[in-house]
This record gives sequence, structure tokens and C-alpha cells, in this order.
Amino acid sequence: MNLVTTVLAITALLSIVLALVSFWLPQMTPDHEKLSPYECGFDPVGSARLPFSLRFFLVAILFLLFDLEIALLLPLPWGDQLTTPLMTFLGATAVLMLLTLGMIYEWLQGGLEWAE
Repeated sequence: MNLVTTVLAITALLSIVLALVSFWLPQMTPDHEKLSPYECGFDPVGSARLPFSLRFFLVAILFLLFDLEIALLLPLPWGDQLTTPLMTFLGATAVLMLLTLGMIYEWLQGGLEWAE
């Protein structure tokens, strides 16, 4: 029981010290870039109707689509502990095949070409 108390005390003390340091450490004089509402690199003074590349938008959507694959496949290593692990692996294979076919289709249609 003494070890548990010691670990809890060290954890609480370390948390308090880190919280206090995080309040004291930042600069108290923020610069112009941090005070601006837009931190994306665009000039916020100009027009909001700037031309936007549709190609960039499509590539970003494709990235999000294929990035979801990771979220769907994260529980896969624990799938072998289920009563029917074969169904889990068949589902994961189906997801991977669907995404692979989608990527091949986008590649053939030229959706992955950045420059014309």
C-alpha cells in the first residue's frame, strides 16, 4: 500500500508542477501572427473570394477517405480473440479490397495527378 501512495503522490506532484510551469512558461507579449484570426498563411485583409484549386480539394478528400482505412482497421489485431476471427479478417479484407479498387479507379481516371 505504501508503493501505491508514493506513486499517487509523485503523480499528483508532477501534474501540479507541470500545470504551473505551463502557465508561467508562455510569453506574455503575443506577436501579430498569433493575434490574427487566420493562422493559415493567407492574408486576412484581402477578399474572401480568392480562387481555390479544386484539384487540391479533391486530393484532400481522397486523403481523408483513405485515411479512414486506418480507423477501420485499428481493431483488427484484437479480432483473432473473437469466437469467429475468420469473419473479422474477411471483413477487413473486404474493406481493403474496396479501398484498393477505389484507388485504382481514381488512378485510372487521373484523380491522383497533381499537375495537368
